[in-house]
Amino acid sequence: MKAKSLVVALGLALAPAAFANGTAPAAGTPAAVPQTSQQWLERMTDFTRNASAYRDPKVFVPWANAVTEPGFYTQMGVNMMEPGNWYRMMGSMMDPRSLSNYMQFADPDMYMKWMAASMDPNFYTALMTQLLDPGKMMRWMMMPMDPQMWNMMMQSMNPAMYMKWMMAPMDPRLWQLMMQPMNPAMYTGWMNASMNPATYGSWGTWMNPATYAAPMAGAAPAGTFNFFDPASWMGMTAAPVAGQPAAAGAQPVPAGSFNFFDPNVWMNMMNPASFYAAPPQAATPAPAAK
Repeated sequence: MKAKSLVVALGLALAPAAFANGTAPAAGTPAAVPQTSQQWLERMTDFTRNASAYRDPKVFVPWANAVTEPGFYTQMGVNMMEPGNWYRMMGSMMDPRSLSNYMQFADPDMYMKWMAASMDPNFYTALMTQLLDPGKMMRWMMMPMDPQMWNMMMQSMNPAMYMKWMMAPMDPRLWQLMMQPMNPAMYTGWMNASMNPATYGSWGTWMNPATYAAPMAGAAPAGTFNFFDPASWMGMTAAPVAGQPAAAGAQPVPAGSFNFFDPNVWMNMMNPASFYAAPPQAATPAPAAK
């Protein structure tokens, strides 16, 4: 009986580690995953990064663990009483990087990650381990006696907190936030972000004309029309260069024909010289032999 209990305990303890084999984040990744409630709140109130927990199942698991802890909400109550946190959150909403943060949801790779996670038993095991954690249940039951809970409640009786809100209209951070809509650089940044292919993830390649003409499998046969190449559409009305040899297999244009797609032909319709044939020139006599 003790051996069975030990096996169950080890299984619950090693579930997050087992999840690393499927969709869990690897150690040493460039984007560090927050570890504390304070770090998670800083990310979730930053509109340039707060969607990371929903784009990647590897980050969703530690996020779900954080938001089911009672300390997450006590820390949230303390942060809401600080005016500077509101300034930072509203400033991040006007940051052009917030566009890239949410436009990543258009990336098909994100949905492929979630599809793979939905078929990974380690993903569900990691989530269920958090919900069935006896230590977390005990922390919720002991929340009325948690010092962090009492600290949050005592902040409402702190005169320094009310003094901060009374001095908020003279806070330089608030004035800097109010001046942001009058900064032309902000609108330029938004325009640059909206035209940057990296903003849209893998879908951003559609905004790069160089990718349209790239052959999918081998070179395109001669004489074909690339529907996705803007140069092909622009070249439909281009006149052939004088002296350029005709393409292989192309039939010569018969004399006196009218090229409907040639703008030069339309422009020459108003030229009187084109209505009359040029008079034949007399042959130049050869010089007399000496």
